[in-house]
Amino acid sequence: MAINQNLLQRPSDRSLFLVAGIGFPLIVLLGFFKSYIFRLFFENPPIPNLLVHLHGVSMMLWVLYFTMQVVLIRSKNVKLHITMGIIGIALTIFVLVIGLATTYDSQIVRNTAPPGLEPHKFFLIPLFDMVLFALFFGGAIYYRKSPAEHKSLMLLTVFNFLGSPVSRIPLGFENFMYQAFGFPALLAVIALGWHTWKHQKLNKVFAFGTLIFLVSLPLRVFIGETETWLKIFRWLAP
Repeated sequence: MAINQNLLQRPSDRSLFLVAGIGFPLIVLLGFFKSYIFRLFFENPPIPNLLVHLHGVSMMLWVLYFTMQVVLIRSKNVKLHITMGIIGIALTIFVLVIGLATTYDSQIVRNTAPPGLEPHKFFLIPLFDMVLFALFFGGAIYYRKSPAEHKSLMLLTVFNFLGSPVSRIPLGFENFMYQAFGFPALLAVIALGWHTWKHQKLNKVFAFGTLIFLVSLPLRVFIGETETWLKIFRWLAP
């Protein structure tokens, strides 16, 4: 995986990715502190099956991978960053396969969902997460020689995965979806605005990716309410 050396010559993006590199694992830690990472020290229901553990491990690996890539670029270790980029493709496939399998098992096979949501509606939330993750990371690979576009799409993979940990942080919202959708959407808009201001121009790839992400949030709810989707959900059931 080649990468343009100009990646090291864009200091205006360093603070943005420093915040992302620190904030992403911190939010994940806060969100899953009691329910998964340190679950043995708290009262929790048993983990349903091995698939859920594999999903947790795959997502933790992705968080570490993203942070490591930020560190490598900040330390100007471009060669190792490129090598890790190749490893990232394999990790992405692992995340997608396990994520989709876990979603199918949780919502369709075991028919579970957070309080206040039906499984056929909730199923669309992680499903869209995985589809957008594949889209954003695939785009980042495609634009690997264009630093601004490459980094912007990698940043969107972070916003895309923030909904799950954020929704588990007790912030006082009655409806967890306000947190799961609102917080990542706000961060994406702020990041795009900051990036545009710093570069004095709108990055079309970043803007289009952000638009896709924002539109996907209400679209999940809309599709989940349709009778057509309910029929598809029932057809997918074993």
